[in-house]
This record gives sequence, structure tokens and C-alpha cells, in this order.
Amino acid sequence: MRNQRINIMEKGATALKAMYGLGAYLSKCSIETPLLNLIYFRVSQINGCAFCLDMHAKDMRAEGESEQRLYLLNAWHGAPFYSDRERAALAWAEAVTRIAGGDVPDEVYQQVRTQFSEEEIVDLTLAVTTINSYNRFNIAFRTTAGYYQPGDFAKLQ
Repeated sequence: MRNQRINIMEKGATALKAMYGLGAYLSKCSIETPLLNLIYFRVSQINGCAFCLDMHAKDMRAEGESEQRLYLLNAWHGAPFYSDRERAALAWAEAVTRIAGGDVPDEVYQQVRTQFSEEEIVDLTLAVTTINSYNRFNIAFRTTAGYYQPGDFAKLQ
């Protein structure tokens, strides 16, 4: 285990307030909370953010998400446990997260358009970019995983 560099909750409290505003909006947006949580978890898997994976897994379990869906999310393409809407959102989240090689492929955009309105796609994209930002803070500062308890951050939104 590597040592934490900066305690973002202490030293970055003012900066994080801006991020909490995004979280507050997303908690009331057009995308259902269980789907947002799947997106947060999947993007955190892609980015390798231990803190966010620990946090979201605990929150998702507390909210009734099945172990099976959590365990197989990394292989969602081949698992039968996700709806067409979830699959479209997961494909969109992966493409937006891995955008360094160009843009989001047309086929991914067409897939997401079959399941989401334009407003929902904007909200979905905001969710993806927000969790990517949190991942980057936690990875850069090596935020220690394992101490989070379900609901710890609910009061911040």
C-alpha cells in the first residue's frame, strides 16, 4: 500500500464544494439512482480508483444491489443481468471515459439514443465526467480505501 499524499477532504474542502454541487444535481436528475451507481462503479473500475470502488460497492449493497451484478459489472458485455438501458449507459460511460483516442463512436451514440432522451444523455455524460473527476482526485492523492461507511457523503450533497 502506498501512503496517502494529500487528505483531499481536509486540504481540498473548499475546492470539493464545487464538486458537491454536481453531486446534488445528479442525485435529482433524470437518471435513476441505481443506474447512476452502476456508472460510478464501472467508471471507477476502468480508472482503478480503490477509494471510489470501496465507497460505491458499499453504498450499492446498502441500497439492495445484488452481489452478482457487482461482481460481473467488469464483464457486463457478456453477462445477462443488465437491461438494455443499463447496457447503453455502460457503453456510453466507457466510451466517454476512454475518450483519449478520439471521440465517442457513432454506434455507441446511436445505442444510447435508443434508450435515453437528449436531456438524459446530457445528465448521463455529466455523471460520467463527475465520477472521472473524483477518481482522478483520489488516485492522484492516493486516498486510502476501506474506511468509508454507507451514506457518509450523503449529507454533503
